[in-house]
Formats: sequence, C-alpha cells, structure tokens
Amino acid sequence: MGSSSNVRVAIIGAGIAGLAAAIALKDNPSIEVQVYERAPELREIGASIALGPNGMRTLDRLRVYNALHDSVAFRNKSGLPMIYRFAESFMVPIRVHLQAALAEHTPATQIHFSKAFQSVSFDAGTQSLRIRFADGSTAEADVLLGADGIHSAVRRHFVPSSQTRWTGWTTFRSVFPVDPHLAHIADLPDEAVHIWGPDRTLFLSHLGRGLFTVVGSTQSDPQVPSAPYQDATWNEEGDVAVLRGFYKEWSPLVRQIVDAVPFTRVYPNATAHALDSWALGGGQADDRDEGSGSGARTSSGKRVTLAGDAAHAHGGAFAAGGSLALDDAWAFAMAIKHAFPAHQLQARDRGSVGENIERALRLYERTRKGHTDRVMRVVAQNNAKTVDRHREAGGGWRETDDELRVRMQNRADTSWIHEHDVVEAFAEALADEDPSQGELQAQL
Repeated sequence: MGSSSNVRVAIIGAGIAGLAAAIALKDNPSIEVQVYERAPELREIGASIALGPNGMRTLDRLRVYNALHDSVAFRNKSGLPMIYRFAESFMVPIRVHLQAALAEHTPATQIHFSKAFQSVSFDAGTQSLRIRFADGSTAEADVLLGADGIHSAVRRHFVPSSQTRWTGWTTFRSVFPVDPHLAHIADLPDEAVHIWGPDRTLFLSHLGRGLFTVVGSTQSDPQVPSAPYQDATWNEEGDVAVLRGFYKEWSPLVRQIVDAVPFTRVYPNATAHALDSWALGGGQADDRDEGSGSGARTSSGKRVTLAGDAAHAHGGAFAAGGSLALDDAWAFAMAIKHAFPAHQLQARDRGSVGENIERALRLYERTRKGHTDRVMRVVAQNNAKTVDRHREAGGGWRETDDELRVRMQNRADTSWIHEHDVVEAFAEALADEDPSQGELQAQL
C-alpha cells in the first residue's frame, strides 16, 4: 500500500483500455495504480484489430512505440489507409500483440491475475472503496475504472438492467501464417482490402510477424429465432466450410484466399444501451436507480467509472473500438492527473480526495461521453437500416453492382470518428468547467 498522499486507482480489466490507462497514469508519483484481471494470464480474446489515426496518436502519446512497430502491425505499402483518406494511415495489429506491447510498459507488480470482480462498496470508516473478488480477496482504492469489456461485471453491478443484445451481425475471424497457407497465391493483396457485398463483407490484410487475417461478416435478422449464430458465444470455434460458402459466388481471387483459410472463430457482434452517466456510486448502499445508473448524491459519492466497451458497447462498427478504448484511457488519466497534479504531492484528507475524484470523473465524462454516444446512435441507426433491408428482401437480399456502388458512394461521412482529438476535447471540457483554463495545453 502506498503512502497516505497517494491516490489509489483500481482498474478492472487488463485489456487495451485498462493497460493504456495504467500507462498514462504512471508518470504521476502521487497516483498509485493496480490492475485486476480475471484471467490467469494476459490473453486478449479476438483476432485482428484496426486502429485509426486517433488511436495511433494516443499510442504515440503513451510512448508505446513498440506497438507501432511493423513486427506488431501492418501498414499499407502505399502509405494510404484502407478506405479513409487521413494524414495518417490505419494500422492493423493482432489484438494479443497490441496487448503484449502495452503490458511491456506496465510493471508486472501492478497486474494481479485471477481476480474476477464481484462487488464494490464504500467504507465510511476508511473513506475508501472496498473491492471484492470471486476468490474471496479484497482490495482498497479511492477510484475504480471498469475496463472489463462488453460483458462488464462492473457495469452489471451498478446497472443490472444493462444487458447486451445481438445485432444480427456475425463475424468470422482467422489469423494464420502467410506461409504455407497463402504462399501459392500470386495475386495476394499487399494492401488491406475491405470488400463489400449486399449482406456480407470480407476484410483481408497482412499483419505483423508474417501473419495474415481474413475477416468475413454477414447479416441476419436478430429477431428471427432460427437465425444462425443467434446463440453463438464469443470466440467459439467456427466451420470453415460455412465461411467458404458465404463467398462461393465471389471473385476467383476471393475464393482462392477463403478456401486457403485453415480455421475460423465466430464473433457475434453485440451492443448495449448507452448509460445515462458513467459516474457510478460507491456501492450497493448508494441511493441510486439501478435501471439507469443515476441517482441522488450520497456520502459515498460517485467514485466508479467505465471505459472501452464497458462504457459504450457499440457493436464493433467502423473499426473504431480499439481507438475509442485508447482515447477513453487517455482522457481518464488526464482527468485524474488534473485533479491530483504531481507538483502538489502532499498528505491529503481522504474526504477531499473523494471530492476531487468526483470532479475528475465529471470531467472525464464530459470529455468522452458526448462523442461515444454519437457513435452509438449512428451505429444503431445503420444497424436498423441494414436489418430492415434484410427483412424486406425476405432474407434473400439481392443487389446489383450498380445499386451497391451507389450505396457505398452515399454512405455517411464518419471521418469525425477517426479524426477526433481527445486532447482537444479534454481542453474544451476543462474550459466548460472553468473558463479561465480555456487555453490549457494538455501535455499530461
């Protein structure tokens, strides 16, 4: 346990958001960070993950330069991104490599494994949060960040009604060595390629370390009980014959690549409704509305918040999830460090610590929630349109090349997602709170 002057931050989840937040906080000696992970070791479930310019900027700010290395990720040889035209390219790493790169910057003594979150309550005697884990152990903290993914135990603890639902969109992901599986294909793309069809898509890309990813996605009606993969679980083993069947009428090159895929895993995309607030009460004794996550202020205050899919599970659209998680982590760290600057290191009254934490969490939410709520609204609207088209076609969706081309050309501009600057948003949120700090240069 650190000195009485330290502000103790507990992070639930050692995924991308959790580790990034720990890294962003470690340069402040008055902040003590502990990360609690339910798995017995670091293992990121998933395959490839795309990072846009906003996520790459945050990795650069974190100085996690090993995550930007070509051995971890793949950049298009042309220097242009896959679809969007930005100053910086999209990067496609494999999730576990990105997680490992982040872990290299987090002291091993700060990551505690086999710690499945069970509950959190406020201890009036110590003016601290008491966190309980499934193995019976406990921990104390001043603030808790739930970064434990779409099925967040932290979110469910405070908002039991917040359940995930399948969008009808199912993804089949594979990551495997180029050699020997694809070495015989002369025209194998050397750029990241995203191919669109009426009711399915296919993403192809090299990854770092001689790997290649094939990601097939298809739409079903989530309201039809017999819809395929209605009851599938995340990361379950898939059938390559089914994957190949999805693209049997596509181009010869596509069929050649898909036929060479040695295995695939299934990922049914899910979403959860947006919370009214990310600032959550200290424990079950709080006077709160469990259906919305909001409620009257109590003595324990609001010392818990969320990041990444735990805060805004949008369903995996726009290849934005990884970058949103990184920007959440950076914003959370900026808010905490603003409330507890390193140059004011001194013994602190625990009551004043609580007030500053509440202020920091409001600042964090003001920085991020408006942006992520907008992402969730746009994704929900797009999903609804896609499902409606699927229903109108009676499940046998057909679209001519010209119709598909027009639909692609008329897609809404989503550059605001990938061009978003979390540092600028933080400065604006800070100025809203205190106009005298409108010129803040957020170099934290």
